[in-house]
Amino acid sequence: MSTIAAPQATPLPDDRVGVADPTVEGTAPVPWYVWAVVFASTSVLVGVMWDISWHRTIGRDGFFTPAHLAIYLGGATAGIACGWLVLRTTFSGTLAQRGAGVTFWGFQGPLGAWVCIWGSLAMIASGPFDDWWHDAYGLDVEILSPPHVVLAAGVVAIQIGAMLMVLSSQNNAAAGSRLLQLMFAYAGGVLVLMMATLATEEIAFPNSHRGPQFYMVSAGIFPLFLAGIARSSPLRWGATTTAAFYMAVTMIAIWVLQLFPAQPLLGPILRPIEHMVPPAFPLLLVVPALAVDLFVRGLPREHGWLRPWLIAAGMGAAFVALLLAVQWFFSAFLLSEGARSFVFGADQWGYNVRPGPWQYEFWGARVSAAHLGWAVLIGFLSARMGLWWGGWMSRVRR
Repeated sequence: MSTIAAPQATPLPDDRVGVADPTVEGTAPVPWYVWAVVFASTSVLVGVMWDISWHRTIGRDGFFTPAHLAIYLGGATAGIACGWLVLRTTFSGTLAQRGAGVTFWGFQGPLGAWVCIWGSLAMIASGPFDDWWHDAYGLDVEILSPPHVVLAAGVVAIQIGAMLMVLSSQNNAAAGSRLLQLMFAYAGGVLVLMMATLATEEIAFPNSHRGPQFYMVSAGIFPLFLAGIARSSPLRWGATTTAAFYMAVTMIAIWVLQLFPAQPLLGPILRPIEHMVPPAFPLLLVVPALAVDLFVRGLPREHGWLRPWLIAAGMGAAFVALLLAVQWFFSAFLLSEGARSFVFGADQWGYNVRPGPWQYEFWGARVSAAHLGWAVLIGFLSARMGLWWGGWMSRVRR
């Protein structure tokens, strides 16, 4: 793949890369293909969450379930919209449009469009593979079965491609559009939720929120994305807004799924189910995200090589400490009778999970100081990668 560099825009008058002048009102229109890829990423995410609920509530019921259709609608929308954009740029785009794109096999288009196209192809390829896998082996024992790994790679590519498409429009705008800024945070929230969904077995259930694995896995995932988004977002509270979108979308899914009656169609049925089983209540990610924003705001445009490493170290430690502070007590509430309501959707399990007292208990060993030390180290490395990634994203204009 070869690229042609686009001219650099005039530096923005702020102490962070990618932060627009707050006194300038954004008037840049949002291109239709940006709306298309954001819709595609949302459709894919809704389909994935719906599909997990479908398996936990109903069981395997053919390939053309509504959840699968939502997933592949998103993949097809992203592929078609970005494919059209590449063809238009290649054959009828202006010299500036072609020069500001990425060239692959003689075709030219925005970087985000290429990422979405790759993700769409991976998703389409995973469909027949997943159908064959279920026919051969039955229900998945884990979320990340081999065909689901291919699907997940395509899904994450579409989420990242959507972010890059929004970034390209945002960074090339003469004035920062507030709508584009919020769309970028929303696309980031969808990506964070997708990563949390892929790690459901390690971090989703409150029963595991006092164990070492929960903190180490969370420290490996969330600081990377939150720091990267905070570093590249023009919003003053980019990471916090992203975490709020992650929580809001999850809670909407919890409330909507519970409205639809459903019952299992595949044995063994070990517990009665009367409606779609919702996902677990989201992590209180807005609290550690606030710390991420505060640390990122302390990183000026001009800095030495040591400053980002020190900020990443503080960010990793603050993230783990605040996550521990909020989830330690909130997880106890989610295991209590008070959380077994429509609002929190707690204590709802799949039809093939045998009931028992384990539902109301914390699982495994408790996290220790040594475990938290490892989590802080992991969070430090994750945050440092996020700062590097965010710095790169703040310069995306292709």
